Formats: sequence, structure tokens, C-alpha cells
Amino acid sequence: MPELPEVEVVRRGLDAHVVGHVVESVAIGHPRAVRRHLAGATDLADALTGTRIVAARRRGKYLWLDVADAATSADAPGDMAVVVHLGMSGQMLVTDPETPDPKHLHIRVGLDDGRELRFVDQRTFGGWFLDELVAPADGGTDTVPASIAHIARDPFDPAFDRRQVVTTWRGKHTEIKRALLDQTVVSGVGNIYADESLWRSRIHGARMTDALGPRVLGRLLDAAREVMEQALAQGGTSFDALYVNVNGASGYFDRSLDAYGREGQPCPRCGTPIRREQFMNRSSFSCPRCQIRPRGA
Repeated sequence: MPELPEVEVVRRGLDAHVVGHVVESVAIGHPRAVRRHLAGATDLADALTGTRIVAARRRGKYLWLDVADAATSADAPGDMAVVVHLGMSGQMLVTDPETPDPKHLHIRVGLDDGRELRFVDQRTFGGWFLDELVAPADGGTDTVPASIAHIARDPFDPAFDRRQVVTTWRGKHTEIKRALLDQTVVSGVGNIYADESLWRSRIHGARMTDALGPRVLGRLLDAAREVMEQALAQGGTSFDALYVNVNGASGYFDRSLDAYGREGQPCPRCGTPIRREQFMNRSSFSCPRCQIRPRGA
């Protein structure tokens, strides 16, 4: 699943190209693309047709479009949300209708300016569904889709509470990498940026949260924001052609990774070969010299 920088790149593209426009038609070509919308494809298409897209929003790795009745002004609050799961290969493309259809085009939305918003998903793990907008679990004044109300704020959110995250982590007895990946405490960080943040902080992912001091944990959160800011500036991380922005362009941050995916390559800091270890059916990458593994881990 794309992480915060990749999702934010897509969100910005949608904000620039589709927000304010009216949905004139919706065609759904694959049932799996709307399997999370329990009322079915016809219901989703009918509900969206004639609405105005009034916002493209994100919390952590979760993306959605606020829509409202087309008769309302473009800056009106949304009536409901179109939640977009990008999955492993989902793409949101804005294009002219004359552009040839890609092989894995599953949803086509016709806009009032003649362009199309297309959802393409090779592996069909992603999809769209409609959801109501509710207050978030942390009691903020903004709204989020009900299905993700439990998701915590991310380090880019103006209301992100760095001190509260550190306090929560200190109150747990769990591996710090697991804590970084817990989207109910801090959202947006996935496997790639967790490894990069831990490398920058010189912390092994198996260290326990309650054994790390508040300053160390705070520096780790700062490193997570820093590395994601840098990734965002380069369009995100693309390891294959499946992650692209709304114009179909890939990101280039994979060329700047210091730890993730660099097994056997020299650590950019000390030259020791990067080590790969199994972690939650995935892989963790770290420097055995800069990030000392705790005893017994």
C-alpha cells in the first residue's frame, strides 16, 4: 500500500485537476473495484452522478473525495465521501477521453469539462466506496469518512500532537517499528519510511518503546516527518510502474533511500553492509553497526 508521500502526491493532483468539477457520468467495469460498497455498483454510480467534487483529502495513507450536490457552491462542505483504496497498484489518472483505455481500467468518471477521472488497478486490491462524513475519534473539528474515524493524525496534520504520541508510545511495551506502523497512534508511516526513519535515528526496530526516552522518540517522529517531506518533494517512492501521479508520472525517492531495499549495500553513514531481517511477513532493513539489535530480540 502506498504510504503518506505517495498518497499526498495523488491527493494534490486531484485537488488541482478535479476539485470543483461536476460528475456527469460513472461507468464501473469491474465489480471488485466497488466490492467495499455493499449497495453495489449501480448504487455507487447513481449516487455519484450529478455531484460536485468539493475537496480531495487525506489522513495518513487514506484518501477520499468530498462530494456534494452539484447545485451547491464549489467551496461548500461535502455531503459524503468517496473513499479511495489504492491497494498495491491503484492509480487515479486524469486524462482526455481520447486517450486509449489502459488494460486495467475499472472505473471511468466523466467530468463537466470533458475530461475523465480513471481508476486503474492491475492487481485489483484497491477500490472505491461511499461513506458518511463524521467527526474523528480524537474529537477534532474536521470530518473524516466513518470507516477511518479511528485512524490517527499524521505528522503533516496541523493538529498532530507530537507529545501525545510520545506519551502513548512510552506507555506501551512493544517493538518501536510495530509502534511506528500502528495507524491508530500515528498514521502515514509504512514499511519503507519506518525503516528510513529508524536508520536516521540510529534505532533498531526491535527496541522496546518503554525502553526509549521521550527525546529519542521525539527525534524519531521528527525523522519520520523529515524523510516523508523529502520523498514528497521527489514525487514519492516508485519501485515499479504501478505507483504514478494523476498524470502517470513515477516518483524518484527510491534513488535516495538509505536503508530500505539496500540489503548487502554499504551503509551511507558507516559503510557496513545493510542487513535484511524478517518482520511481520515483510522485511526490515537496517545497519548492524549504526542500529544495534537489542539482546534477546
